[in-house]
Amino acid sequence: MERQRRSASGTRNGANDPPLDDETGAEGRPGRPGSKPAAGLYLVATPIGNLRDITLRALDVLAGADVVACEDTRVTGKLLRLLGIKASLTPYHDHNADKARPALLAKLEAGGVVALVSDAGTPLVSDPGFRLVRACIERGVTVTAVPGPSAALTGLQLSGLPSERFLFAGFLPPRGAGRRAVLKELEAAPATLVFFESPNRVAEALGDMATVLGNRDAAVARELTKLYEEVARAPLFDLANRYAETPPRGEVVIVVAPPGEGAAIGPEEIEARLRAAIAEGSSVKDASALVAAETGHPRRDVYAAALRLLRGGNEE
Repeated sequence: MERQRRSASGTRNGANDPPLDDETGAEGRPGRPGSKPAAGLYLVATPIGNLRDITLRALDVLAGADVVACEDTRVTGKLLRLLGIKASLTPYHDHNADKARPALLAKLEAGGVVALVSDAGTPLVSDPGFRLVRACIERGVTVTAVPGPSAALTGLQLSGLPSERFLFAGFLPPRGAGRRAVLKELEAAPATLVFFESPNRVAEALGDMATVLGNRDAAVARELTKLYEEVARAPLFDLANRYAETPPRGEVVIVVAPPGEGAAIGPEEIEARLRAAIAEGSSVKDASALVAAETGHPRRDVYAAALRLLRGGNEE
């Protein structure tokens, strides 16, 4: 929510409201367009797809920075060329952060201006920037954010799922056992869950989410703000089936509803699915595992339902 609003006449609501930064140039932040930013570390959000999502303030900071620290100098270099900005670039990523951090801190403590960017979106979201921020805070170096695009928030906005409380969980572990263990930790979180995921692991991740979290409503958002932007909204198991047949392309955000927001599947549906699976030749154990994955119901409960079907004299 915006902290300041303008009335119909163009004046701010509230006589004591502070002036906007772009009119006066608050200390520690860029002032009028084209001015040199004050010394400090700037966390600059960059477009996640559409180049026009860059902010005016971001342009000022990137143009005025002594150095731009970035995940990949090739990616950021291309972005800056498209924006018509010449800047000194230095890599700062998971593999070199510990070695690169001292030089950046030395420049900052000497009064320099450092802009930190990720390959796309908001810095510190699934990247190593927080250690640099923490080190700056410990040393009394000014840290300021230049907000803008965020894939996590954009995916949440477009999901159609509750947004008043959400938990960003980043990337899940790539292997099934580790992924399910993390999902188990998140199972009871009373919030919408937001994940990043690699396109080639989307179907497996969705399947594990359905198994561990239950068959909740969810959304898979890809290529956000780009030409082929797509948001698929359905229960987790349906999405898992969809992307098992046709893996998605591009960057992916998965958004999952909070507990209690999933598709309701009652005992009759459980029994119908069990009958169908057993009729197709599955053992009771395999049918139970399949239906549990499809519905998100605990495997033990589904297995018990299958045994009741057999004891009830069903010919399957």
